[in-house]
Amino acid sequence: MQTRELGQSGIKVAPLAFGGNVFGWTADEATSFTLLDRFVDAGLNLVDTADVYSRWIPGHVGGESETIIGKWLRQSGKRDRVVIATKCAMEMGEGESGLSRAYIMRAVERSLQRLQTDYIDLYQSHRDDENTPQEETLGAYAELIAAGKVRAIGASNFSAARLADALAISARLGLPRYETLQPNYNLYDRAEFEAELGPLCAREKIGVIPYFSLACGFLTGKYRTEADLEGRPRAYRVKEMMNARGMRILAALDEAAAAVKASPAQVALAWLVSHGVTAPIASATSLTQLDELIGSTSLTLPADVVARLDAASGP
Repeated sequence: MQTRELGQSGIKVAPLAFGGNVFGWTADEATSFTLLDRFVDAGLNLVDTADVYSRWIPGHVGGESETIIGKWLRQSGKRDRVVIATKCAMEMGEGESGLSRAYIMRAVERSLQRLQTDYIDLYQSHRDDENTPQEETLGAYAELIAAGKVRAIGASNFSAARLADALAISARLGLPRYETLQPNYNLYDRAEFEAELGPLCAREKIGVIPYFSLACGFLTGKYRTEADLEGRPRAYRVKEMMNARGMRILAALDEAAAAVKASPAQVALAWLVSHGVTAPIASATSLTQLDELIGSTSLTLPADVVARLDAASGP
């Protein structure tokens, strides 16, 4: 499996990340273990999660995904075969959020405990915190890296201006820099990333690991009418994509999939890689779905196919 580096961290990953938001939500513990085993045994290694997964579900408190991953790490003995990426900053309770030094220190210990590991490979700021000086946040991360609890850091949901500021602070003060960005980026959602964030990441050699790589499942092609959305947990997000532009994108995906003998989902993921993405994040709740995602890692799209997809998904 071909690997690429997460920014300039020295950490090498395969070109597909498993989105751990489903663990403990739409995939129970046993299913999650099976999926993780298949993922790693196929030669892939980047597993992305967050402390807040899946706090949005009634009865959940957050930490469910990390807890399942931790149990799997202990039982499988595969810690040295995976790159674990998790995040902090989202609200985990009253007064438990943000990027202050005090909160980061509490949050990382909780994540380490749930993950049953001594270190986190990639620790990410899940969102920006304009109430905390970035010097304080980056200084806290420097302490964690020095202590061996974190190997590298990344950002998610940052604006280009704030990410650029953070990079400048890191350079000026000799602090760790964000080596990755986790944005919302896919064939449907292009404008925000491509305007400023993409050029910034390319210029600064920051790895890009986008979430919603398949636009909440829309780019798999399984949602064609509103009837297809019934009973789906992400229906409220997919519904807004079912417009003329969305249908144009699906038609182009269908055409591309037929041309390269792949599925629409595989084409959508390969399109991201063709646009400089390090490792798109995608989730699966069955082995059939996961095997389809894994198939994308061996797919290279011809230039003319990429061009047609670019045109169909443009504004």
